[in-house]
Amino acid sequence: MNLYKRIIRPLLFKLDPERAHELVARLLGLPFSVFVLRIIYKRRHPGLKRTVFGLTFENPVGLAAGFDKNAGLIRPLAAIGFGFIEIGTVTPEPQDGNPKPRLFRLPADEALVNRMGFNNEGVAVIRAKLASHGAKILIGGNIGKNKTTPNQRAVEDYLACFEALYELVDYFVVNVSSPNTPDLRALQEANALREILEGIAAKNAVKPKRKPVLLKIAPDLTNEQLDEIIRIVEDTGTDGIVATNTTVSRDGLVSASEKVGHCGEGGLSGKPLKTRSTEIIKYLFNKSEGRIPIIGVGGIHGPEDALEKLNAGASLVQIYTGFIYEGPALIKKINRGILESAG
Repeated sequence: MNLYKRIIRPLLFKLDPERAHELVARLLGLPFSVFVLRIIYKRRHPGLKRTVFGLTFENPVGLAAGFDKNAGLIRPLAAIGFGFIEIGTVTPEPQDGNPKPRLFRLPADEALVNRMGFNNEGVAVIRAKLASHGAKILIGGNIGKNKTTPNQRAVEDYLACFEALYELVDYFVVNVSSPNTPDLRALQEANALREILEGIAAKNAVKPKRKPVLLKIAPDLTNEQLDEIIRIVEDTGTDGIVATNTTVSRDGLVSASEKVGHCGEGGLSGKPLKTRSTEIIKYLFNKSEGRIPIIGVGGIHGPEDALEKLNAGASLVQIYTGFIYEGPALIKKINRGILESAG
């Protein structure tokens, strides 16, 4: 019996989604949680190791940004068996994010809609937490800009986060694709994106050890925009792409239109995103002839979904909404599926 899906999830889903997340965070922080989680869920196997953009991952299944925004849950999440954890999105100054309610479930679609708005405690607080977490796991730092920072000065925010987190994370993800910060997606346009990625590359080049830098993109881009992304990534020496963030589309949902309308604006994640994110992974992989490493994310709720993205060209995968709907056993299931597929 899947204890999570039969008992725990129904109880959590009776709560407001953000309150449920806070409750889970408190439970993960209880004494002995790390010990218990490690015994139940963690799986190690040499066949799961992957070396991507110069880093060796214990397994290819990571936690996407947004779940542990403030880097407060790294030890218990590592005990569950993730191969890597991406914290953030982190901004230079703390910010509350958008007004509540801002997180919604669409259970009929196994989806979430969020308009969180980069709520986080700011880079100084998060830096202190990263310095003391004590877990042996690769950490990605997902960085963004504050809502009050105009796009013309966005590069300053990204550089501030890069500098503050450089010693404490293993790789960076430049987030210009969230739909929940006004005009942020405009930074995916060629000139703005080049300025940010070139600025980070220049800072990175003079560091004692260069850190991999990835770009997280939206699923709502056209093929022409994806072609431009590939050119910019290669021109700036950016190490990879995270494909994809949430979508603003509501096409193909089976939830009642009134329920979808109640959610309002925000990014949709979960099963409805699966096909589009895989299409983008395949397009990027084929167009770049496999030169650009890709982390595949979007709609992964089981081993078959993860394998679909790996077969499309992703080197690693990340989960978030699937983690909410399927529970912590999902990581072990995916890793078992990867081993079985390899024979």
